[in-house]
Amino acid sequence: MERLDSNLSSPEVADFRRKVTAFLSENLPSDIRAQVDQEKMDLSKEDQRRWHKTVRAHGLACPSWPKEYGGAGLSDAELYILEREFALAGAPRPMIYGVTMLGPALIAHGTADQKRRFLPGILEGDTFWCQGFSETNAGSDLASLKCTARRDGDCYVINGHKMWTSEGHIADWMFGIFRTDSSGRKQQGITFLLLDMRSPGVSVQPIATFDGTGTEINQVFFDDVRVPIEQRIGDEGAGWEIAKSVLTSERFGNAEVSRSIASLARLEAYCKTTTVDGKRLIEDPFVARRLIELEIALRAVEQTELRFLFHAGEELGAEAALLKLRGTEVQNAILSAAADFRGPAASLAMDESDLPPSAPKDYVDASHALKAHMNYRKTMIYGGSSEVQRNILAKGVLGL
Repeated sequence: MERLDSNLSSPEVADFRRKVTAFLSENLPSDIRAQVDQEKMDLSKEDQRRWHKTVRAHGLACPSWPKEYGGAGLSDAELYILEREFALAGAPRPMIYGVTMLGPALIAHGTADQKRRFLPGILEGDTFWCQGFSETNAGSDLASLKCTARRDGDCYVINGHKMWTSEGHIADWMFGIFRTDSSGRKQQGITFLLLDMRSPGVSVQPIATFDGTGTEINQVFFDDVRVPIEQRIGDEGAGWEIAKSVLTSERFGNAEVSRSIASLARLEAYCKTTTVDGKRLIEDPFVARRLIELEIALRAVEQTELRFLFHAGEELGAEAALLKLRGTEVQNAILSAAADFRGPAASLAMDESDLPPSAPKDYVDASHALKAHMNYRKTMIYGGSSEVQRNILAKGVLGL
């Protein structure tokens, strides 16, 4: 651990941490922090934009991007500190689809014209993006996608549909992968395209979620949607490799260690301040043991993340799958415990809107806990399900 400690304890990094905590103390709106404290993952478009523009005004909106594209150009250690302090302070996640997924892909694979056209909108928080990858029969086996993009002169004509499209209902643009050739291996003949969600022939159908949080996921249908060829990233048929690089970045972020540390801290605080039959919940041996087990599991993921993060600059391969797998498992274990510790109130308060105005705060709190428990189950599916991550590890690490 000596190398890891040296990366995070330098005077420069300590000074950066002070600047970040001061920024959060002075600029994080209380209403946005309250939503994050309730474990709400998907904020409204207005709240996301409001927070992004606040962060942008202080030069931290796209922290991993090179400075030449308007990013902060932060080091790995600074990025780690930024995410940790944002999570602990109750700041929302970044606008993930544009900032952390498409932006780096454009910087790595886009043309100069594409970078000039699309990066500023992401940087300024003016353009909302969604990801068009999964389909009804192409989720865990993404390369089986069927949604077609047929070349017609200087355009592609898209027909088919995408499934589980998070924020598709509020997105201005989509980046996605589409089948341009079905004659070879299924990983071939896939092309990476950008499309305007206002294009004729695009329709969005929301999918109601079990937790009752609304319309964060959607189906998107394409009926002869024309996409100019200049909105293709990379060569025709080269979309699979670009998509893999996007997913590798997503899996690393999906470990969400800092967010889980904040969630566990909130749960521990609840157990220390809540009494049942005259005793603090933390004094229950079952509760205390479960919290300790969660702490141990989370710290193990944290140390693994640090080891990978500062591993001689090598690109993550199977390691990203390991972090995604274990990180989301521990994240869900924490939120499951949070719902369990609320007791019967969690089940009774599934839908907060059904509670009377005079309902005790415990019931409102329990409603948030159960919704988070239900909603976050998706983190073990999107970006590649846990089963897919195990297959990657079996092939990439064990050579099976």
